[in-house]
Amino acid sequence: MQIVRVAAVMTIAVTAWTGAAGAQSWTPENPIQIVVGFAPGGGSDLAARNIAAAAQGDFPVPLVVENKPGAAGVLAAQSVAHAKPDGYTLLVAGGSESTSVPAHRAVPYDPAKDFTSIIRLTNNPFFVIVKADSPYKTIHDVVNAAKEKPGKISFGNTGVGSLPHSIGLMMEKAAGIDLKDVPFQGGAPVMQALLAGQIDVAMGATEEIQGQIDAGTIRILAGSGAERSSHYPALPTLKELGFDVVVTNMKGLVGPAGLPPQVVKYLHDKFHAAMDKDVWRKFAEKVGEPTNYQNAADFATAQKDQLDRVRAAMKP
Repeated sequence: MQIVRVAAVMTIAVTAWTGAAGAQSWTPENPIQIVVGFAPGGGSDLAARNIAAAAQGDFPVPLVVENKPGAAGVLAAQSVAHAKPDGYTLLVAGGSESTSVPAHRAVPYDPAKDFTSIIRLTNNPFFVIVKADSPYKTIHDVVNAAKEKPGKISFGNTGVGSLPHSIGLMMEKAAGIDLKDVPFQGGAPVMQALLAGQIDVAMGATEEIQGQIDAGTIRILAGSGAERSSHYPALPTLKELGFDVVVTNMKGLVGPAGLPPQVVKYLHDKFHAAMDKDVWRKFAEKVGEPTNYQNAADFATAQKDQLDRVRAAMKP
C-alpha cells in the first residue's frame, strides 16, 4: 500500500467546558446537526443516532443526524470545521478524520486549530474479522497466506487514511506482508462486502460486528486495543500475538473552533447526562461498547496521542 506522509502536529483546540466566570448561559433555539463522516449503519452512525436518541428529551430543539461519507471522514470534518461556531453543527470525531488521516496526507482543515472538543463517549478496539466459513482461523493464518500470496489477500477498510486502513498498514509492517487494500465509505459497506465474499479480511467496530457474531456469519481473530476487550475476554490482542499494533476507536463530539465556553458546557452536560439514560446504556451493552467518558480537554489530548502513535507507525 502506498503511504503519503505529512508532518503535522495535532492539538485539538479546546474551549474550557467548565465555563468562564461571568459567562452567559446558552440554550439552543435551532435544530442541532450531528454530522457523521461515514455511511449509515456503521459504528459512528449508530453511536450518533443512539446518543441523539438518549439526549433528545433534554434538548428543546431536534437533534438531527446527517451522514456525509467520503474520504475516510474528511468531507464531514471539513464541513464542520468551516461551519459557524454557534453550537448548531457538531461532528462525531475522535476517529479517522482526526487521529489517522492527517498522518497520511494533507487535509482541508487544520486538526490543530479548527475544532473544539466537547465530550468523548466511547473508546474501544477494532477487530480483525473474516467470514465464518473462511479458511483463516487465526491472525497467523492470514499472515501466512499473505506471505504465500503477496498482494492477493484483500483487506477491506473504511477509506484510505482511515484507522482501519492504518491498522492494515501497521500489520503489513509488523508482519512483513503485503495486503490488497480495498477501501469503502463506511463500516456497513465493508461488512456487506465481507459477507458477500468480495474481500478476505476486514476491520470492524463493535457496533458493526455484534449482530453478525450473534448470527454466526463472521469470525473475529484479534482486537487492536492495548488490552483485551471486556466484551470478548477470550480474544487476544494483536500485540499479544506478536504484532506491535495498538489503535483504538474513539467516538465523541466536537464543534468548530471558537465555540463559546457556555455553548461547550451546555452541550457537554446534556450529552454527559444522556450517557446514563437507558437508550444509550442498552445500546452500549448490546454492541459491547462500554462507556468511556472524557471531558473536552482529556478527549483532545487522547486524539493527539493516537495521531502521534499512528504517525510514528507510518515511518519507515
